[in-house]
Amino acid sequence: MRFNYLTAIALHIVIGLLFYYVGFFPRIYFFGVIGYFLFQIFNTSPREKTFTILTACAYIVGIEVLFRMTKAGLFYESSKYLVILFMLIGMVFKGLSNRSFPFLIYLFLFIPSIVIASTNVGLDTDLRKNIAFVLSGPVCLGISALFCYDKSIKVNQLNNVVFYLGLPIISLTTYLFLYTVRLEDIFRGTESNFAASGGFGPNQVATVLGIGMFVFCINFFLKSKFFIERIVSVLIFAVISYRGIITFSRGGIITAILMIFAFLAVFYFKSSNRNRRVISISLVILIIASSVTWVISSNQTGGLIDKRYSNQDARGREKEDISTGRVDIFLGELEGFVDNPLLGVGAGVMKERRLRETGVTVATHNEISRVVSEHGLLGIIMLIILIVIPLIYRVNNKKNYFFYAFLIFWFATINHSAMRIAAPGFIYALALLNIKYEKRPIHRKRIISKG
Repeated sequence: MRFNYLTAIALHIVIGLLFYYVGFFPRIYFFGVIGYFLFQIFNTSPREKTFTILTACAYIVGIEVLFRMTKAGLFYESSKYLVILFMLIGMVFKGLSNRSFPFLIYLFLFIPSIVIASTNVGLDTDLRKNIAFVLSGPVCLGISALFCYDKSIKVNQLNNVVFYLGLPIISLTTYLFLYTVRLEDIFRGTESNFAASGGFGPNQVATVLGIGMFVFCINFFLKSKFFIERIVSVLIFAVISYRGIITFSRGGIITAILMIFAFLAVFYFKSSNRNRRVISISLVILIIASSVTWVISSNQTGGLIDKRYSNQDARGREKEDISTGRVDIFLGELEGFVDNPLLGVGAGVMKERRLRETGVTVATHNEISRVVSEHGLLGIIMLIILIVIPLIYRVNNKKNYFFYAFLIFWFATINHSAMRIAAPGFIYALALLNIKYEKRPIHRKRIISKG
């Protein structure tokens, strides 16, 4: 296990190098990953099928942004459709829980908005693309939740699924270091920085790097018996945190911090007194590592990152809008709900409306306002399903110590990045798993009667 952990990390550093230096490698790796996981899924034993499918999806989710920025995929939303495909294969092999029907209802509630959009606007090429863009994430969530609901998985398998999420993020981080060698030349203001984000969307990059922060932070705590692994984990945590901070995109980093707090709270209170002492010492080390990372980030950016998180511009003046224009989009989408409260304006229509009114194509950053405006009352029902069902499930099943961290990631991410990537949908579904703990064997002394 120790060898596998360190080897996997080293391998993904090399993969990051190949992504940058070898032009054709990303596309080859894209198809290689698909082929590898399909082979694993179809050839693994029935008992391991759920675990194999989840690791496949986790890896795809972790590498999605790297595939996008290197144009490795067949199309922009390839990773979401791969997650959906793997989950559907899982349903064929493993079936569904009888209690997962709310998520089936959730999926059917999308149909009216598609009909309304096609009736009001017409299904031209652009609208079809918009519908696919706005619904691929929610559908990915619904399919993932259907498959994962009450599926049994061992606790060590869940830890490995989370590790698979983090591995390709090491490759992404390596790629980012190679993309911007001279960091001092790229920081001029306090806006989100595309150059520090590999030339790609800082919001998406920071969101995925935030997942990496969480993954290697929890590995630092969970691998308490292995000194080398702990050191490597905290170093990777610091490096990923640094790259995430200097994207100047705050949402993904703040979300990661909330996830870490949620995990540590559950982990601490469920631990024995002896383990709590170890956790407390580890927490001090984590705080020191985080503080050093922030100081380095501040020095590298000439103090601009401090101003960014203080909502100031480069001259130190406080910005009027901390949301960078997202509140205006949010309010505009609420107007769409007021105009069409029952069934909404239709899937993908708000983006079209903003284009007509402003002449600029602006995608929403808030999934809640989008769902309410485009799906109306049905959208509110969808949100109720997504919030209430996991909490009801949690009442009778408190074994998943990642539950609150996963749910926080989903809710925070859809409020700052909508569902641009597959991560919020898949990680939401992981909160619905039924975690099994292996019972320790009881050794009984054999009683021999004396004759």
